[in-house]
Amino acid sequence: MKRRRAAGFGAALAALLPLVALGQGTAKPDDAGWFAFAPAADPMDSRSVIDLRSLNERFAGEHGNITAREGHFVRSRDGQPIRFWAVNGPPESARTTNELSMLGRRLAKYGVNLVRAHGAVFDRKGEADPAKLERLRNVVAALKPHGIYTHLSIYFPLWLDPPAGTSWLPGYDGKKHAFAALMFNPEFQAQYRNWWKALLLTPGPDGSKLVNDPAVFGLEVQNEDSLFFWTFSQQNLPPEQWALIETQFGTWLKARHGSIEKALAAWGGAPLPSDNPSAGRVGFRPLWNLAHDRSARDRDTAAFLVETQFRFYRDTVAFLRSLGFRGVICASNWTTAENQILGPLEKWSYTAGDFIDRHGYFAGAHTGEASEWSIRNGQQYSDRSALRFEGTKPGAPRSFVHPVADVEYNGLPSMISETTWNRPNRYRGEAPLFYAAYGALQDTDAVVHFALDGAGWSVKPGYFMQPWTLMSPTQFGQFPAAALMYRKGLVNVGEVLAEVQHSAADLLALRGTPLPLDAAFDELRLKDVPSGEGALEAGAQIDPLIHFAGRTRVQLGATKSRTDVKPLSPLIDRARKRVVSSRGELQLDYDAGVLEVRAAAAQGVLGNLKSRPMVDLPDLQVSSPLDLMELVVVSLDGRPLSESGRMLLQVMTEEKPTGWATSSSGPGMQRIESIGTDPWRVREIQGSVVFKRADAGELTVTALDENGMPLEKVGSARRIELKPRTLYYEIRR
Repeated sequence: MKRRRAAGFGAALAALLPLVALGQGTAKPDDAGWFAFAPAADPMDSRSVIDLRSLNERFAGEHGNITAREGHFVRSRDGQPIRFWAVNGPPESARTTNELSMLGRRLAKYGVNLVRAHGAVFDRKGEADPAKLERLRNVVAALKPHGIYTHLSIYFPLWLDPPAGTSWLPGYDGKKHAFAALMFNPEFQAQYRNWWKALLLTPGPDGSKLVNDPAVFGLEVQNEDSLFFWTFSQQNLPPEQWALIETQFGTWLKARHGSIEKALAAWGGAPLPSDNPSAGRVGFRPLWNLAHDRSARDRDTAAFLVETQFRFYRDTVAFLRSLGFRGVICASNWTTAENQILGPLEKWSYTAGDFIDRHGYFAGAHTGEASEWSIRNGQQYSDRSALRFEGTKPGAPRSFVHPVADVEYNGLPSMISETTWNRPNRYRGEAPLFYAAYGALQDTDAVVHFALDGAGWSVKPGYFMQPWTLMSPTQFGQFPAAALMYRKGLVNVGEVLAEVQHSAADLLALRGTPLPLDAAFDELRLKDVPSGEGALEAGAQIDPLIHFAGRTRVQLGATKSRTDVKPLSPLIDRARKRVVSSRGELQLDYDAGVLEVRAAAAQGVLGNLKSRPMVDLPDLQVSSPLDLMELVVVSLDGRPLSESGRMLLQVMTEEKPTGWATSSSGPGMQRIESIGTDPWRVREIQGSVVFKRADAGELTVTALDENGMPLEKVGSARRIELKPRTLYYEIRR
């Protein structure tokens, strides 16, 4: 993932170039077999079958603040656990109270109960901006009546380029981002705390303060920064800031070894040119060396960095609590320069907060001008399926790294606060149901989709076409069944298949973890994965396919290190390329690219249906000649499908803008000739669904429009011939 892409939509706006003309290429678009997805204005009528507003509380915070307890988010007053199906937003186009309220109603209808409001609250000079503060207060107030909480994320280094003369961050010139400095510079920390005080303590028109509003789900200390990522380097920090942290390292070493000279002697080897004991400064070796050499000096360096980072998060959490905030607080959500060795240290520092956050995007190859944050004519890209674990480049080995993979750390709740399948990618439609199914299996506590950049169904809602647009038929259009499946737990939580304990001594000795996330791991290395059970030898890794079979737990800072793994061979068959979840409800054929959902109250199939003459599920039979389709039936009354009196059938294929045109540019690669225009187009649906129930003939099937409103009765559930342009059906007795 390129740095700008992972940074998200806010970074893209910061780097925004002039408006990109749509233009026309030489290839002609072929829209035959596709239909226009252009829903009429949504009346928000109570007759809509896909309206999930009832899943939310009457208002956000009705049952108190959200807190963390026993590995879950819970409502403080009644102790009820709660999962969050969420979005990053709201879009800048929703400005007025009425626009924000209308957006909140739509989000609630589609099953959303949390919005991560991710944006700076300071101006170009780093001073709190009253207009931005007011905007966030309005967002919280507008979403609250719809039962939607707000998660506040106000700082990201890419938003701050301190100008020359900034008293609390000397050395900058307006051209360099403030990477890492927040974690060790006390004057910067004081300014940062002023932003939070201005946001949380400034009274609104009615005198209320956000710090007291239980509709504020949580606070994020910082977005995507770390002392263990490549941006922590002498090249990225001005001399004044680098001198400060070198001096802090020197002071730390004096306390640890008695003097800097004793530390250097204990380390052995040649000193760095930047070592200056007389000035009290000690230099840093590159992070690559820490992860690969792991010398005595590297181990001391890692210990200093993790202590510095943990202390910053601990003290910031304490400060926010001192203001009176009672919701949940997380540290950050970033990756490291080497996740097997440094990743556990990063996560360890996050345990200063109430829950563990992470980011992750799924994308194929995408190259060309500004491809990190935009879609333009002339760029090249490849399609990529998660159901087949395809590599990031055409022809590459399968890769078993995926953002859905989750780990429970130290018994804390888990959130992924930025994720999506980037476009262009014809397999984008895998995302919502994939996340709903495997998020439920792993008991993930919040899935936050990126990014709600527009309030309407537009292929290009802003100044440019970006890779993360959420308001599309394959994404937001599949939220109803996906949100219901995830939030109501229609797929059961999996068994705990691995328990990993890391002692503090082993963490600081840089011995790494057998369960790294986002580490380079492809099918060529599967032969090195132990197939047995019980304790693993040092340096071994657990099969990454474990995340598609059940849950994993890691304890950081335990009294001793231990790894226990249950037998995986009954669940993971690498020879046949099959993974079955521990309760048998999810069956993934990653050779053909087919996922079967076989739970009692949710059943369906995603992927290459063409590879199967018929998919036989416990209560359904599904067939289709399409090589890419997502179909699921979910219970609307909470009963198993075998006896439910009201169900939703949701179907999707793939999407593209009208006029989208590409040409071949090499094996597996396409060149964009025209990025197209509104409206979205969806490939026409083909196939049938047969209910096995004895009373299937008595179940009435009603086709719905794009807003979930009844259109026409189309027969019974004995056999449903899918209509080419219908995405939703109600099935009821």
